[in-house]
Amino acid sequence: MASKRDYYEVLGVARDAAEADIKRAYRKAAMKYHPDRNPDDKAAEEKFKEAAEAYEVLHDAEKRRRYDQFGHAGVKGMGHAGTGFGSMEDIFAAFGDIFGGGRARARSGGFGGGLFDAFFGGGGGYGPEPGASLRCEVEIDFTESAFGCERTIELRRREPCEACKGSGAAPGSKPVVCPTCGGHGEVQSRSGFFAVRTTCPACGGRGRTIKEPCTACRGAGRTPKKTKIEVKVPPGIEDGTRIRLAGEGEAGEAGAPRGDLYCFVRVRPHSFFERHRDDVLTELPIGYTQAALGATIEVPTLTGTGELKVPAGTQSGQVFRLRGQGFPNVHGHGRGDELVRVVVDVPKRLSKDQREVLTKLREVEKPPSKPRSRKGLFDRLRDYFTE
Repeated sequence: MASKRDYYEVLGVARDAAEADIKRAYRKAAMKYHPDRNPDDKAAEEKFKEAAEAYEVLHDAEKRRRYDQFGHAGVKGMGHAGTGFGSMEDIFAAFGDIFGGGRARARSGGFGGGLFDAFFGGGGGYGPEPGASLRCEVEIDFTESAFGCERTIELRRREPCEACKGSGAAPGSKPVVCPTCGGHGEVQSRSGFFAVRTTCPACGGRGRTIKEPCTACRGAGRTPKKTKIEVKVPPGIEDGTRIRLAGEGEAGEAGAPRGDLYCFVRVRPHSFFERHRDDVLTELPIGYTQAALGATIEVPTLTGTGELKVPAGTQSGQVFRLRGQGFPNVHGHGRGDELVRVVVDVPKRLSKDQREVLTKLREVEKPPSKPRSRKGLFDRLRDYFTE
């Protein structure tokens, strides 16, 4: 892995540079390597991120002191310092004071034109709002959670108005630049040396106003509509897991990106299976003679049935493992097992022949002399995991 460059070298400033000089150098570097000026240029993108990381450290007095004393190791773990920014949106969110209204436009997706204009004085600070994210629930069977399934859900969400194509303006007209903010989406007021930027009260930060609202959507640009969406539930999913369907939320304003849809999966309990991580647990009754003499028993599994060899002398509550008969790991890391806890079933009513045989057995049987501790249904399984 290549070593990080010196932050002063990245910005091209001296080690004793004033804060104003550091900010000026960063703005210059950001202008040179900005993604709007260098579309699809990975090298420029990396230099843009590198400059942002350097500025984050050097414009902060405490981080700069630690960097001067200990180098990159001194600021590791302090925000993005030492680790870098994961995305362009992180940078615009972190330095909203430099990029002006660019933060809101970064939320609406992309960097084309708007952010560059906001950064260098071209306006377009706020822009249209992205669509809201939605939530739904999907209920599935226990076995469906093991093998995966598909569900069709119906929801009501706001879609672009068909009459005005989402503009909010009546057909034949279009939104106009807001006269109050000049299309910037924000207004600035001064009090002495201080300047305060606030969302434009006339257009709500959109930068546009509508003189003739669409009658179908009343100028909103969106109308409620029912729609059906296919949800793919992956194999091995657990109860309560959230599935994110990107771009399946409500439509944004004036072409802004959609929100997301979050589906929460609810798994119905099974009549005789339980789940522990990727393992499936079950309890199986067996006869006294099967436990004493041993037997091969048919066991229910997620895929149907399997065979379990019970050795002679098996004790009630003993746990056996069927390899690979559990849940597939949702991340693709193999498959769990089925754990079978056998319980010796004592008949409540005996036939005459059974009573005679058991009476003879009692005469030769040696009863146990020590008491055994009692445990709940899956306590022994819990002990099995913690051994």
